[in-house]
Amino acid sequence: MTYAHNFNPTISDETVFQAILDEKDDIGYYNLPFQDTTAFKEYAKTVQQNNIVVIGIGGSSLGTYAIYKFLKHSKNLQKKLFFLETTDPIDIQSKIQMIDLKDTLFIVISKSGTTVETVSIFKYINSLIKCDKNNTVVITENDSKLNTYAKMHGMTAFEIPKNVGGRFSVFSAVGLLPLAIVGIDIDELMRGTKRIYDGFFSANKTAIKERLLNKARFLVEYKNKFNINVIFSYSSRLEGFNKWYIQLWGESLGKIDVNGSRAGLTPVGIIGPIDQHSFLQLIIEGRRDKTVTVIKVENFENDLQIPDITLEGLEELDYLNNMEFSSLIKNQADATIESINNLKDIPCDVMTIDGVCETAISSLMYEYELLTSLCAKFMYIDAYNQPGVESGKIILKKKLQGK
Repeated sequence: MTYAHNFNPTISDETVFQAILDEKDDIGYYNLPFQDTTAFKEYAKTVQQNNIVVIGIGGSSLGTYAIYKFLKHSKNLQKKLFFLETTDPIDIQSKIQMIDLKDTLFIVISKSGTTVETVSIFKYINSLIKCDKNNTVVITENDSKLNTYAKMHGMTAFEIPKNVGGRFSVFSAVGLLPLAIVGIDIDELMRGTKRIYDGFFSANKTAIKERLLNKARFLVEYKNKFNINVIFSYSSRLEGFNKWYIQLWGESLGKIDVNGSRAGLTPVGIIGPIDQHSFLQLIIEGRRDKTVTVIKVENFENDLQIPDITLEGLEELDYLNNMEFSSLIKNQADATIESINNLKDIPCDVMTIDGVCETAISSLMYEYELLTSLCAKFMYIDAYNQPGVESGKIILKKKLQGK
């Protein structure tokens, strides 16, 4: 008797890792850590404007915002970065009122070149000030209509590679150009991504490879029980990272798998200690359908202290006197972690990033990109398409055209 089969009830770590290696030549984000950043840095040196406005939505802005939000208060940045990413008229007008348009460089970002939200906002900006080669740069695919527009008007254009999806594009021109212009060290960003790349793609067993494979396997094998993945970031600077993670996770993993079943993991991003007073209650006493990842910052590089003063009637809280706020927030994080672990039935892991620097945030983000790809392989889905989003775009276009 001969026997052959095409079913694999449990996909192995080796098989998943090989699948990642197989797609590495076709999926462009994997190799972005090794790109030449010279063109971005050279262009950044020529920018005279003090205000930099990114016009883009979703993957065209969220990653850049995440890094800028994390770093901007720790760097002596001479330029300000703004984001126009919504068609909410109140938001558009309120942001425009804060910006001197005559002292602004506009960066128009759209992978397809025809994103409705981006083009709509760009049209509005053009009604307020003439956008030309002196104050506008474009980031798009090299054969898009937006690139054609840039060429017609002599505008500088940077390419988004076709094999780099929007939500995986932060370490392409999409993120590196605006960040370089405002003064963030993009080579340090790349150094952080290379550290994770080298650890994951090493031929040897490494801590990075092991934790990524183990975490992805757990999240997928228990996806029917723990379908909600909560990131609990203990720093307000990580608010942008949370937003970026929600798009990356939701848009990549909410798919129909090879068997026609609806799959997906639901991302939730919350901030500590703020959400200790709200969402933590749901985690502790709510349904056991959530995993929790706590992200801590080891070094805030800030020595702000609670003053040594006594408030009448509140003397019992004088134990707080002279404590640094960074110590307080670390203790709040540790208390949350301990309260979760004491229950022994809530999956929880802790990621501690070194400090508030380029390598810390880029390492974290690149690791989450890899984790997303691994989860998709374990789930037998395509992490890089978004048919659910595209269907909505088609409906919107018909509505706007009156069809």
